[in-house]
Amino acid sequence: MSEASKFRLLVTAGSSYDTSEHQLVPVNLSKPIHVKSDRIEAKINIRVQNYRGLPAGSPSSSPYFSHTPHEHDLYSIGFSFTLPDSTSKATPDTPETTSPASSINGADLLFGNDFDHPIRDRLPPGFNTAFRIVRWAIDPGLNGDVYADEPYLYGPLLSSINTLRIGGNSTDDTSSTSATTSEEGSALEEGASGSGAAIRSSAAIPSDNKARMKHFLTESKRQEFTFEGGREYGCDFYNPYLDFNEFSLKLPGFTLPIIRYWDGQPLRYVLKRKSHTDASDKGQELLVVLFTLVPEEKAEAEERKWVESGRAKTALAAREEAGAAVGKSGKMTEGGKRTGDDDDVD
Repeated sequence: MSEASKFRLLVTAGSSYDTSEHQLVPVNLSKPIHVKSDRIEAKINIRVQNYRGLPAGSPSSSPYFSHTPHEHDLYSIGFSFTLPDSTSKATPDTPETTSPASSINGADLLFGNDFDHPIRDRLPPGFNTAFRIVRWAIDPGLNGDVYADEPYLYGPLLSSINTLRIGGNSTDDTSSTSATTSEEGSALEEGASGSGAAIRSSAAIPSDNKARMKHFLTESKRQEFTFEGGREYGCDFYNPYLDFNEFSLKLPGFTLPIIRYWDGQPLRYVLKRKSHTDASDKGQELLVVLFTLVPEEKAEAEERKWVESGRAKTALAAREEAGAAVGKSGKMTEGGKRTGDDDDVD
């Protein structure tokens, strides 16, 4: 039995680091979870190829991975978000105003990973080589300190996120403003909708996702962009390098078996606002997604805990709506069919 097969993956998400406020995420299903706080409103979809995780009976894959350019990708963190709209409408006596807290400068919105405890003593041989490959081949804008007491690796969202779609705001025709996709298993496309098209055009943002990422590696370009309150932004982060089935990092010409060096901490992805106060202020988290390894023998009890807390409702409803069912083998096929079921069986 491989080391990886001794664990199940648990994916949760919320608006803060506090996991007591997180929800269990339905993996490989079209129904997103909704996260709302006074700082952000968001929808999150997670897809993992060859998924072995909770809740039990989740599909092992998603139609997402059959779409170009995702045929070789191993996971996707898809999310849309809207910052608070603090615009006060104009009256005969006062002009329309917008609170600075409702928007975030493009240079200040970060996306990446951080940890609560040191990992410097658990870094595998060859980590520095792997990090150089990551910065060269995947995200040149990535920066951080993996040797710190609270390690982190962040990049500007504008240059780190693989797909960015700028949607409309409250003044748009609601039928054409969404920055997300409603088709089950479909992939978000780079671009814009509604008044977001004018935003991209006026900012001279390239239409191609790789060109846009390169464009925003320049600090001044990021500073010229503003994530507006009340406007929806769609994002998709994906790659073919992190294998959640084997818990390994597979880079060009280089493979790291992460499971051998795991210290029990979850892998945490964070969307956060950068601080401009002092070095001890690490900014404000807006959205947090956790990938946690649960020992196989504790998986059933772990799922029960989330169900009994009421924080697995969306995940369970999504599974039921998709017609997901566990076959005799206990394994799911893509689309939620039981092993051995015919295509015309509901």
